[in-house]
Amino acid sequence: MLSIAAALLLLTAQTGPVAPRDGESSVVITFETGASTGSVMVVLYDSEAAYEDGPPVAQAVVPASGPVVARFGNLPAGDYAVKAFHDIDGDGRMNKNPFGMPVEPYAFSNNAVGNMGPARWAAARFPVSGETAQTISIR
Repeated sequence: MLSIAAALLLLTAQTGPVAPRDGESSVVITFETGASTGSVMVVLYDSEAAYEDGPPVAQAVVPASGPVVARFGNLPAGDYAVKAFHDIDGDGRMNKNPFGMPVEPYAFSNNAVGNMGPARWAAARFPVSGETAQTISIR
């Protein structure tokens, strides 16, 4: 999850609808959060290699003070996966305890759960064709 925090330091919020162009797709992610402070930091990946240790194809920072929805448009059809965390205190990074465990809520697409680390690509990936929507609970 540290790579998410590092990648998200340079993000800008993406708000409003994103209409796909002809032949392209879009992803709309709605987040269920337990708090309305800070922001939800979201990264979108288009391959297992990128998901494991590469750059995202898109990212967003969404204020948690209302409907928490990230929209990514103009994507080619294919498989994607999301990593996200709720930056409750708004410091721009995922806070961890002295043992390196996250203390801020985080989540993955498909509400996938990791075992001693992030959820695997196989559990988090989802097909995108046209407009695709997901609801993710951040825990």
